[in-house]
Amino acid sequence: MKSPCFIPFKFSVRLIFSFSAILLINSCSQYGNVSYGESPKIINVSAYDPKETQRGGSSYTPLNQASLKRNGALGQIARSSKGFTLDTKCADFLVGADRQNMLLGAYHYLQPYGSATSQADLFVNRLQSIKHSRGIRASRIVLVADVDQKATVPHVVRFVKRIHQRTGKWPMIYIENGELIRSRLRNATSSQKSILRKCPYWLALYSNKYPGIGTPQALIKATGVWSTWAMWQYGGVEWERGRSLPKHYRGGSWMTPKYFGNMSKPLERNGFNGSKRELYILWERHGWKW
Repeated sequence: MKSPCFIPFKFSVRLIFSFSAILLINSCSQYGNVSYGESPKIINVSAYDPKETQRGGSSYTPLNQASLKRNGALGQIARSSKGFTLDTKCADFLVGADRQNMLLGAYHYLQPYGSATSQADLFVNRLQSIKHSRGIRASRIVLVADVDQKATVPHVVRFVKRIHQRTGKWPMIYIENGELIRSRLRNATSSQKSILRKCPYWLALYSNKYPGIGTPQALIKATGVWSTWAMWQYGGVEWERGRSLPKHYRGGSWMTPKYFGNMSKPLERNGFNGSKRELYILWERHGWKW
């Protein structure tokens, strides 16, 4: 006679798998549509890169990014400018990524002072110059507004609207984790929020220890603008005591490693919130035919 608590083996296996699936769904609802392992990887760089060697492994240069591609980087986003200052390595980084057939992106650090429209024009003009002078083959490039924490919402809106006017594409918006900009976003007008939602959201979150903001979903809720995110910068770098100190997220389905693959230097790393196919669709939709 079977015990009242006896569960047939096949049923118990199905139950375990079903319970695991529920846990995965709940985890992904907080962390996005995919886990860290499934997320396509994108690297972002500036004149501060490559950073110093910290361990044995592969290296790279702006013009030779073969090791980044081997380690799984599908795209690269290079800083073009900051305010009215041009990044000295942008052209080489874009050429190097193009040689590896990586997806290309470029970002402008939007400073809160100075005309937002003029900064947008500088950004677009710089990229056009690089495309025409360096023989880059990629037909599209995604543009990004890297928003300074002290920028006002009208300033950001003017910048993205000018980018759209010049290119026909809405740029991605990248925002560091700070309460000042979040509060300004929450208090934005409905029309301002409507414009911002046209721009894919690229969030930055390196730790699950921020009070009340331990997951991407919690961070999104705190902005009061977007309902989802396109990219997550889960790995960043801070300069401390003469050394680049890697910061990387570890929580839920995003238990990320300290370094990118076997790379010897720390990198600023990002995951896309979807499949590889969906990543290419986003690049096609928002990429500017420069």
